[in-house]
Amino acid sequence: EPALRNITFEPRPGTATALVGPSGAGKSTVMGLLALFYRPQKGRITLDGHDILTLSLSDYRGHLGVVFQDTFLFDATLRENVLFARPDATEAELKGACLSAHVDEFASRFALGYDTIVGERGVRLSGGQKQRVAIARAFLANPKILLLDEATSNLDSESEALIQQGLERLLPGRTTFVIAHRLSTVRSCQQILVMDKGQVIERGTYAELRDLGGRYASMLDQQMLPPS
Repeated sequence: EPALRNITFEPRPGTATALVGPSGAGKSTVMGLLALFYRPQKGRITLDGHDILTLSLSDYRGHLGVVFQDTFLFDATLRENVLFARPDATEAELKGACLSAHVDEFASRFALGYDTIVGERGVRLSGGQKQRVAIARAFLANPKILLLDEATSNLDSESEALIQQGLERLLPGRTTFVIAHRLSTVRSCQQILVMDKGQVIERGTYAELRDLGGRYASMLDQQMLPPS
């Protein structure tokens, strides 16, 4: 069975596209294809008119910044885990990325600061702290294309608000794809795709989909978001 069917959309450069819908709708499959974790069996994904399968994988991925729900950290220092995105970054660039992602707030509590060993898979950090490290990596990578798959899912409301502020500084000038169950996080996206059973069933801006009275409007009602 194909995971996706008749998926067609065009994200304009420098804009944000949100993918929303129930679990199993195909959102993460779209992200996996964009990251070239696997190849489409049919159809094409093009970047500036070029099929991404014809591009060098390392060159293509060099333009990607990825923050997934499950963050992988190495059994190394906090500094090394952030620098994984760009090992040649300066100390000032590292600290700037960590400041934007609010990593500095918890790093300063460790006796060794950024030289603290985080443990296997980041066992010494909370889920929200690990997520902030992943977001700091994205800041440091300075990518042209940004993939955010539930990037703030492990954060409490206060931390999520701080990270959203940081992401808003990161997004301009980049082509961004966002998966989010909290619909409050995608209001400002220029394009929202509502997915179900591997297909796009609605598309538009937040206001257009809210006024349409369809699936997205129903999801808004369930989350009881106040009108903007």
